[in-house]
Amino acid sequence: MKKVSTEEITSYIETHIPSFHKRRLESLADLKLQKVLKRKNPYLFKAKNITSAPELVKGILDAHLSSQEETIFGGFLEELAVFICQKSFRGRKSSAEGVDLEFERRGIHYIVSIKSGPNWGNSSQIKKMVQNFQKAKQILGTNAARKNVVAVNGCCYGIENAEDKGNYLKKCGQSFWTFISGDEDLYTTIIEPLGHRAKERNEAFQQEYGKVFTRFTKEFTDEFCQSDCAIDWKKLLSFNSGRAYETGE
Repeated sequence: MKKVSTEEITSYIETHIPSFHKRRLESLADLKLQKVLKRKNPYLFKAKNITSAPELVKGILDAHLSSQEETIFGGFLEELAVFICQKSFRGRKSSAEGVDLEFERRGIHYIVSIKSGPNWGNSSQIKKMVQNFQKAKQILGTNAARKNVVAVNGCCYGIENAEDKGNYLKKCGQSFWTFISGDEDLYTTIIEPLGHRAKERNEAFQQEYGKVFTRFTKEFTDEFCQSDCAIDWKKLLSFNSGRAYETGE
């Protein structure tokens, strides 16, 4: 095992973190109000007593962006984990369906599916992951040198006390980062470089956010508000859920 250095981690993050911020900005610039409105629950906003266009627009915009950012950053953390494991245990990106990382440690061949946090999927999604593990094990099992194959669901943050799930292991947070690096402190080592030029990049994001928020508020007011600027809930519901919009009648 070769311990990955702090300098190597810092260099990798500072080189690749700009792509996260770039994709974050692109996801904001590409947003369309009607597309976002179609995906949100208008009943929830009414139940929360939202009464103004700016308040509703901010709610749907922030909820959408939070989901987008989690997905984009999850991809970044997955790539970081592969890089660290490559340096530590000669890990590599897997070609097997649903498997992100493969490496060998102490005579065991590990296949790893990487997720952001512990609560990443429903029962169907977890079942699919287990099926992917089984397929990968079958393929690897044809090689006599790789009889001992262990599947792992690795989560970049969180805690999982009962790691043994029967068909696979679930390692979260410190346990996961230690597992792929051999370094107990790695989970704290990676946090500082993530802030590289974050203030500067977030200011650029906030400027773009302001433009989108202003545009969305105007569009929503024009399309879904009455003459006194009150939200026209019936029109909003018709757009979101009515069959007339679906069929184009």
